[in-house]
Amino acid sequence: MTTIRRKTAFAARACVPLAVAALLAGCAARPDAIPQQTGWMRAEVSDAYLYAYPLVLMETAMDAATAPDGDGAQPGRAPLNVLRHAHAPAPVGAANPAPPGVDTLDSTGWLDVEAGPVIVTLPAIRGRYWDARALDMWTDVLWSSGAAVHGARAAVRQQTIAFVAKGWQGELPAGATRVDVPTRHAWFALRIRSTGGRDAAAVRKLQSAIRIASSAAGPSPVRDPALGDAPHAGTPAQQVAVLDPAAFFTHFARALADDPAPGDDPHARQMLADIGVAAGAPVRWSGDRLAAASAGVADARARLASPPPNLLAANGWRWLGDAAGRYGDDYVLRAYAASTRFGAATRDDETVALVRVDSDGHPLNGANRYVLHFSRAALPPARAFWTLTPYTAAGALPDVGAHRRSLGDVDRLRRNRDGSIDVVVSAAAPGGARASNWLPAPRADFALALRLYAPMPNATDGTWQPPAVVRE
Repeated sequence: MTTIRRKTAFAARACVPLAVAALLAGCAARPDAIPQQTGWMRAEVSDAYLYAYPLVLMETAMDAATAPDGDGAQPGRAPLNVLRHAHAPAPVGAANPAPPGVDTLDSTGWLDVEAGPVIVTLPAIRGRYWDARALDMWTDVLWSSGAAVHGARAAVRQQTIAFVAKGWQGELPAGATRVDVPTRHAWFALRIRSTGGRDAAAVRKLQSAIRIASSAAGPSPVRDPALGDAPHAGTPAQQVAVLDPAAFFTHFARALADDPAPGDDPHARQMLADIGVAAGAPVRWSGDRLAAASAGVADARARLASPPPNLLAANGWRWLGDAAGRYGDDYVLRAYAASTRFGAATRDDETVALVRVDSDGHPLNGANRYVLHFSRAALPPARAFWTLTPYTAAGALPDVGAHRRSLGDVDRLRRNRDGSIDVVVSAAAPGGARASNWLPAPRADFALALRLYAPMPNATDGTWQPPAVVRE
């Protein structure tokens, strides 16, 4: 298991300090003055891509979720400062920004604080788990309900949260919690535990009681045509993946105009200037610079597909550690989390561990039967509850017929005499006494997600590990 933390975003790349030193020593920052020898540019573009990726992804997700067509808002979309309510879990096989949960019903929306405060009022939620969070456009968690609202002792009073532009001055409603947003936009999400069936109707009533008041509500801001738009096909990550280098950094430059970096990083600022990227300006590369940028983007995408060394890992599982949701200058981890755990929460809100291989390193496949043995001393450390959910190799919910789609400690799991729990995962039901602990899987390659709602500290500090997935 690896728990190493990187001190800076790109410390592992030995060429970067040399390139930066040369740049700071006198390389001109103007795009038309970039030297013809562009070997350094490949490394700089690769680092810049990882730095920029979370903002481009969030901007793309916002555009896809809020953009109207000529006849009005498209299905599943909503104007800024308006929530969309999911009244059922994601459908089988649907593409999603991240593997969707089936334990909660979600309300999500994109906020715009430029015109004034956005006031979100949450109703009293009694006797059931819920959590809420808001992320800035660089994927840092600005505010979350935290671990204090889970379970039957959940907070029952109405809550008011005021999202305001950084430095805003004015009066807020009495009792409102002020949250300063360093970017113009933010993403808000509220999840409420639902067991389905009639219980979903009760959750829908809670969703309808959520209120948002703002000085502006409407479609996405009008974009400068010269800065282009991302394609609206596939998940946000898939849309970003097909952008050519100039288009990617042009989208980044467009987003920077509205959503500047929350922290001042001289290294990143210098790096962007030297490769010719400026807020609000199209990126125009040609010749050697375009070739170097293309190679740099290819390098960055390969790095993005590889788990960073400070991701927690054990028995084939991988999950975010203590830095989840608040990444500082660890741009590599931030980019990886954005691409694989869209909307990732902090360590206090949720932990999601993902595994794709068994204990022998072979891909999981529902034609086989697997057992996960949770010893009594190593049950998933969650204050609220935990669940296991299977996904297709592409990250969608699989078709398991009428069988349950997740399994966890909220179910009547059969315990062994020593208090341990054995979970069986397979396409075919095991039958007998093991049926109560059976999680149906697709008869194909699949992934398994272990979700800990309101996790305990040892879930993310490296002292707890999920068990191996053992093939019988």
